[in-house]
Amino acid sequence: MAASSLSDSDKRKNMPLEYTTEEGDLRIVGFWIFMASDLVLFSTLFATYLILQGSIGNGPSAKDLFEIGPVMAETIVLLVSSFTCGLGTLELRRHNTKGLIFWFVVTLILGLIFLGLEINEFYVYSVQEGAPIHLSAFLSGFYILLGTHGAHVTLGIFWVICIVIQLAQRGVTPVTARKAFMAGLYWHFLDVVWIFIYTAVYLTGMVI
Repeated sequence: MAASSLSDSDKRKNMPLEYTTEEGDLRIVGFWIFMASDLVLFSTLFATYLILQGSIGNGPSAKDLFEIGPVMAETIVLLVSSFTCGLGTLELRRHNTKGLIFWFVVTLILGLIFLGLEINEFYVYSVQEGAPIHLSAFLSGFYILLGTHGAHVTLGIFWVICIVIQLAQRGVTPVTARKAFMAGLYWHFLDVVWIFIYTAVYLTGMVI
């Protein structure tokens, strides 16, 4: 009987910090809806790419361009960044501001390395290999899909930088915890998208 008579505020005290306010609940639900819309966007880009991947015209095919080494480097860096982001969330659960900031900074560094590798990949394909975006439908689909993911990673980097600054100023509070939690979800989402890119774009392209 005592347990059932607990007020909403009492129940929230036992929840993770980001869920301890009704506003936090609503904003996190809204963020899940945002990620669902982003999933629709990437699904559309994947479908478009898969339809266009055989339309190479006079340009190179995926098999001509893709190399396993650079792609594996990008994949490993991004997957490790997902792991370090998860360690940051673990420190969030412990209310350890310094630990959370440390692992988020490591995640940022890995994200920047990933972006550098991807920009270099685009440079090699478009300049050194003579395969710019307008050369074929396949290349258009490829650059737009990868570019959209890269733009999301860039947004994620700026977002995490802002959160790290707020954590340094305010520490772990219900508001900063919510923001850090949502940023972690966003980063893991981008890693999942990349796994699909790695499989559907690169591995398929190097085999077929």
